[in-house]
Amino acid sequence: MANRIFGLIIISILLIIIDIYIYRAIRSVSWKWKGQKHLSFTYIWWGYTFLLIAGVFISIFFNIKFLLRSIILVVFFLTFVSKIFILPFLIADDLRRLMVWISRKLKRQEITEQNKTNGIPRSEFLIKAGTLVAAIPLASLTYGVVSSAYDYRVKRRTLYLPNLPKAFDGIKLGQLSDIHSGSFYDRKAVIGGVDMLLKEKPDMVFFTGDLVNNVASEMYDYQDIFSKVTAPLGVFSVLGNHDYGDYHFGQGTSPAKIKNLAYVKQTHKNMGWNLLLNENRRLKIDGDEIAILGIENWGVGRFAKYGRMDLAVKDTEDVPVKLLLSHDPSHWRAQVLPEYPQIDAMFSGHTHGMQFGLVTEKFQWSPAQYVYKEWAGHYKEGLQQLYVNVGYGFLGYPGRVGILPEITIFELRRGDS
Repeated sequence: MANRIFGLIIISILLIIIDIYIYRAIRSVSWKWKGQKHLSFTYIWWGYTFLLIAGVFISIFFNIKFLLRSIILVVFFLTFVSKIFILPFLIADDLRRLMVWISRKLKRQEITEQNKTNGIPRSEFLIKAGTLVAAIPLASLTYGVVSSAYDYRVKRRTLYLPNLPKAFDGIKLGQLSDIHSGSFYDRKAVIGGVDMLLKEKPDMVFFTGDLVNNVASEMYDYQDIFSKVTAPLGVFSVLGNHDYGDYHFGQGTSPAKIKNLAYVKQTHKNMGWNLLLNENRRLKIDGDEIAILGIENWGVGRFAKYGRMDLAVKDTEDVPVKLLLSHDPSHWRAQVLPEYPQIDAMFSGHTHGMQFGLVTEKFQWSPAQYVYKEWAGHYKEGLQQLYVNVGYGFLGYPGRVGILPEITIFELRRGDS
């Protein structure tokens, strides 16, 4: 926590220093602005900066809605990156002006505001640089909507389990998460993603929560599509924080909310999925068994803790491998690691990678990492493992930048990695 606070303070101070530099540069070319216009610009400029910094601290250290938190963090980092991009232009312009000043000094010419240079006047330079820089984040966000919202990627990973029974060695497992059907606007693209999963011919499939944004009716136009997600050993699913209707009906109970949740659960059943509500299923092949456990949403902070691990692990003591479906990855470190060492691997979603970031084979970054210690990909601590899928759908911002929608394919292998 202390490192996180220190990092945010450093970034905030750096942003303020950059802001002072850019602000002074803009003021230097806006001398024609009179009284109120100058004052309005000052209030808007610094008001935006300090509100954004305050918003980041609030979003990380206080319990606010996930959607609002995502928006604040993405806006903050887009703002920061935009201002970083403009710095080379301003520095280059200042270096040009310095060279002119030195040249005139050597020639013993008087330097005044009226002196002209052969270079681009600063006002024109800033307009061009500002337009260019503003276009970069705008273009990335637009590209995220047009090209990346449905740019499904199959991620393959070998999952080594020391106690995996021989009959399950080589089994292919598919994972989907965070469908968020209420956000979809391209049915054909959604079908394409499901077809990509089915072409992998997984032996079983996990779905780790957030089928809808708020209400069961969001699945009406997509239930037939996801009903095609089948596998020989079954499709196993759990609920995510959005499936309960808390953000639509409120935190309390009501007849409408109870009815809606019943419809969400029925949708899983209609699609032929095995919805696990604090329970487990045993899978048997040639006499060998593993257990699939699934709990209701359990998250740190403001997120509801409907999950009951004590019920999910019941009567699984004799099973050599236990695979857990739990929507929120914060559950792994908060409860699974310290209290349930018998869980071999946990599968989660929830973070979406905040739908913004950078991922390569050896590096990944997203604002999500300032909220979640485990936010995307594979993690291992001791003998226990976690995989966080960044999601099939999207929420809020109707696209993705850098963090593309994911279909995960695991090969279960017996042994140590």
